[in-house]
Amino acid sequence: MNNKTRFRKIALLYSTILHLKTIQIRYRIYYYIRRKLKCITKRIVHKKIFNGICKSLNLLPSIINYTSYYPERSFEFLNIKHHFQYNIDWELSKYSKLWTYNLNYFEFLSQKDMSIEYGVRIIDEFIISIENNSTGFEPYPLSLRIMNWIKFIIYHQINPEKYKNIIWTQLQCLTKQKEYHLLGNHLLENGFAFLFGAYYFNDARMYDQAKNILLKELDEQILDDGAHFELSPMYHSLMSYRVMDCYNLVLCNDLFDKELKIFLKEKAELMLSFSQKISYQNGDIPLMNDAANGIAPSNEELFSYAGSLGLIVRESKLSQSGYRKLTNENFDLCFDVGEVGPTYQPGHAHADTLSFELHIHNRPVIVDTGTSTYEVNEIRFYERSTAAHNTVSINGENSSEVWAGHRVGKRALTKITEDSDSCVIASHDGYFKRFGVNHNRCIRLNETEVLIEDNVTKGEAVANFHFHPDEEIQIFGNEVRGKDFVLTFEKALSLKLITSHYSPKFNVRIDNKSLEVAFNENLITRIRLI
Repeated sequence: MNNKTRFRKIALLYSTILHLKTIQIRYRIYYYIRRKLKCITKRIVHKKIFNGICKSLNLLPSIINYTSYYPERSFEFLNIKHHFQYNIDWELSKYSKLWTYNLNYFEFLSQKDMSIEYGVRIIDEFIISIENNSTGFEPYPLSLRIMNWIKFIIYHQINPEKYKNIIWTQLQCLTKQKEYHLLGNHLLENGFAFLFGAYYFNDARMYDQAKNILLKELDEQILDDGAHFELSPMYHSLMSYRVMDCYNLVLCNDLFDKELKIFLKEKAELMLSFSQKISYQNGDIPLMNDAANGIAPSNEELFSYAGSLGLIVRESKLSQSGYRKLTNENFDLCFDVGEVGPTYQPGHAHADTLSFELHIHNRPVIVDTGTSTYEVNEIRFYERSTAAHNTVSINGENSSEVWAGHRVGKRALTKITEDSDSCVIASHDGYFKRFGVNHNRCIRLNETEVLIEDNVTKGEAVANFHFHPDEEIQIFGNEVRGKDFVLTFEKALSLKLITSHYSPKFNVRIDNKSLEVAFNENLITRIRLI
């Protein structure tokens, strides 16, 4: 590594750390030292037992999870299926860390055809191998598994005493590794798990842990328009599901004076309003930032669950999230004019400032590339890049410094100058320090046309357009034609159609057509119906 490369890496790391909260840095140092000293949390608490009596709890029916377990010992996560011939290897590393995490979540306990017999058998098999499973005792899978086990026990009326010591052990393990080094949705999941544990054991101390996390984090993480602040529509749906499950728990059980009932109800209803506003007319969510289909519950499932809990959708307007929708009978467009966020935890952000997606006649036409992997590889780097989104890139560089799997260094700042139902104008400075260039984009919508005006303050740039794989795209001069629409370009220097990929789900990459339009300072794009 030469000095220039070393300096660049140090600068990138510095610009990333600069945005962290003090509590994140403190906990990162603490956990690093503890790992070095081999303080393995699960072994410290494994001998602890719970001496009280567990509560028999009630829950209204929740959402049925996707089928991911198939007898005998076959699992499918992230569109990859694996059969364990003998014992389940809970630390299987053949695929990805995220696949192994999913195995340890135990979300399959809530799938439609999961019987008590199979569920108990898999739980028991997990317990037998628990001493050799370090992945399963990382705080994120630990949190989800605690909730899923308790839900399974409640719904199938299993004697709550049967698994009390092993659940208590896991909760005590979680108390020693709360994810303050990450914050964001990770800490929220810890809080959700503590709430389920507090109710299961009727434990006031654990309830206080849950309450302290949930009150603070939900107030911070749920923005004014109801969006989850990591700005991934997929994670927003997951967090909405969790909040509704917690509301369900509080609603159905007379413990702790139902103190969190009103708070959770208000947050759930606000989050549902964002889900309604951000979604397309056909019910799909935008695949912006880290988002993929088949992970979170669908809008139909979320709203059905909300109805069974007596939750209503509040009237709201998209605002703090930075997402905007321009919609009429023919077009349904989502425009991202927000900043990379949250500042101290942008792990699910892409360099997609001023990107958009477009549906025509209720079908996806211009699409985000999507997310197919969290692994640190060239695919991940591309899918987070500016070129993988429907926005403007300068000199082949990213508008924000996305790096590794979930890191961001310097990031673009945005400014909105017009914001109405038919026109949004915004700019960002992501290229200014490197190239002295700002990017300004205006999108206007009427019944027959989408008008996009791009301006860069100097020099050449490339506007990227990514088409859904089902679209048949052809270039005719300065026009690009599809089945029922045409794109025309004013002041374009060149049009180049390339083969790229579209990732609507994890580990799914479908060839599609992407258009690169080179221009000098100004470009006017018209998308018209034909």
